Amino acid sequence: MNIIFKLLKYYFLLISIFFIGRLVLFISYFDHFIDSDSNIYLSFLYGLKMDTIVASIILIIPTFMLTIMPRYFSNIIDKLLKIYFLVFSIFAIFIEVATFPFMAQYDSRPNYLFIEYLEYSKEVSSMIFADYKIELLIAFTIILSFCFLYLKKYKDSFVELFEINYFKRFLLFLPLLILLFIGIRSSFGHRPANISDAMYSSNRVLNEVSKNSIYSIGYALYSSFKHSNKDIQKRYGNMSIDEAIKRVEKRLKIEQGDAKYVLNRKEPTHFSNENKKNIVIFIQESMGYQFVKAVGGEDGITPNFNSLAKEGILFKQLYSNGTRSVRGIAGLTSGIFSIPGKGVVKRNKAQNGFSTIASLLKPFGYYSSFIYGGESRFDNMKSWFLGNGFDEIIDQEKFTNPEFVGTWGVSDEDVVKKANEEYKKLYKKNQKFVSVIFSTSNHTPFDFPDGKIELVKGEAKKSVKNAVKYADYAIGEFIKLAKKEDYYKDTIFLIAADHNVRVYGEDIVPVDMFQIPGLILADGIKPQTYEKLATQPDLLATVLDLAGIETNNSIMGHSIFSDKKQNLNLMQFNDRYALRVDDKVSVLRPNTKPLTFLYKNKHLVKDLEDIELEKDLLAFIVLLNHIYENKLFR
Repeated sequence: MNIIFKLLKYYFLLISIFFIGRLVLFISYFDHFIDSDSNIYLSFLYGLKMDTIVASIILIIPTFMLTIMPRYFSNIIDKLLKIYFLVFSIFAIFIEVATFPFMAQYDSRPNYLFIEYLEYSKEVSSMIFADYKIELLIAFTIILSFCFLYLKKYKDSFVELFEINYFKRFLLFLPLLILLFIGIRSSFGHRPANISDAMYSSNRVLNEVSKNSIYSIGYALYSSFKHSNKDIQKRYGNMSIDEAIKRVEKRLKIEQGDAKYVLNRKEPTHFSNENKKNIVIFIQESMGYQFVKAVGGEDGITPNFNSLAKEGILFKQLYSNGTRSVRGIAGLTSGIFSIPGKGVVKRNKAQNGFSTIASLLKPFGYYSSFIYGGESRFDNMKSWFLGNGFDEIIDQEKFTNPEFVGTWGVSDEDVVKKANEEYKKLYKKNQKFVSVIFSTSNHTPFDFPDGKIELVKGEAKKSVKNAVKYADYAIGEFIKLAKKEDYYKDTIFLIAADHNVRVYGEDIVPVDMFQIPGLILADGIKPQTYEKLATQPDLLATVLDLAGIETNNSIMGHSIFSDKKQNLNLMQFNDRYALRVDDKVSVLRPNTKPLTFLYKNKHLVKDLEDIELEKDLLAFIVLLNHIYENKLFR
């Protein structure tokens, strides 16, 4: 048991260092969040979770040494562990002190910029000595004082622990490892804790106080190694950024309006109206076209969508950005195609300053929200939405007495009822709003309440088709509720999938499995079916147009009412990309030559090489990586 007490002692040492740093940061920035609607003191509780993750990781090696290693190595291990804890304690103190000047400069805890600056040691060291003399002095004073106390006053030893019988020490290994695993995971839910767990408030500064700087740096370091700019160029091919810009602008018919933010330009509206419309984007999890008769799918699964399709603008040839929710979320709320590597929702350089519909509409006085029945930290959604202009996150913990709770959260019906109540309150206050709802039903194990739908014949209750049918039921209930309220006549509703179900097929890129349903509804809208190719960014551009909003934006698509609208899609499938223009498709895989196909009868058929189309595809990849790496999507 002495081993447990020893490890606890160093756990509390690390936690104390992090707590002191957070406390001073809390006091220093108190004025920035004193008026926040959130309980500001919960910052310490969420912060403790982040600190525990870091401390648990640090304690793994000592646990191994103290329980597995034989007594013969006791003296060596004693010295190694003394150095080990001293080094990590010094590192923790240094990072906590360094957080303050970094926070003052960037309004954020150390992140990817902290890592990037390490590449410029000469310039950074000069800057530190010139501008942060006091902070540097404080850091060295604290560190030297700690070293003195640790080495001279704190006479700790690990040798006596090896007097414990080896078998007893060995028996502690697995329980301690499990305990540390729980600490690292810091969650008994479906997903381990991550940096989103610190994002409990709509106040960004308060969220930064809640974070742990070492964790933030570690995440940035991991991301930078996994998705480097050089790696993208090496894998897909080289092209100058100037050529890439010209090709993408020509292909998308975008006239460059900003020398730095190359996609940013002024987009007029074709529906100018002093009373600008509210916007609701209802994202459907994995609702592929094959379930929706209105766009060529099976009959009997989505009766509500099929019926509503006759009242609005139906997109019959709509294709998703990719095969993951984060790709669809980015396409529908930011209007960007899939960048190479992880989706922007999970990438550190897109956690703030990234264009979203919320940031675009904030200057117009819109209040923005993200409503989700599950845990919003999944896929880092909470962090991304709050960091990029959204005012409020309403997720599972904010639902009181929901009718049904499944594996992935409360039911879609609970979600739409909650959304309807929120919109009623906002409209009553004459508050313009933009809101994103994300469904959860169509996800294994396909949980949904009994008695809501007539099950699809020949299908097990917990099946994709029945889950989609329940999701469709919730769509119908939502629009039924909305039509009874005053806000309906002043709101544009977009209903679209994030992606199809599990994408499969023999083709190098299964293009048909990127097809999804899309529908825009609004009071007084002229019903029509849009038969041409469309993308998720096109949907966002069309919604803004219909809402009567003229913006400067970087959306990689156009309203269907614009003569600039192009007949193309860009699709990302694992590490492959496909650019489709009409029925010609170029495909590019890492470290191989591009290929050109014709899309016929829902399959790719090899065609003669189209060099220009293949170069345009590379241009999209190069430019998407460029605007992400340099934070130019705004």
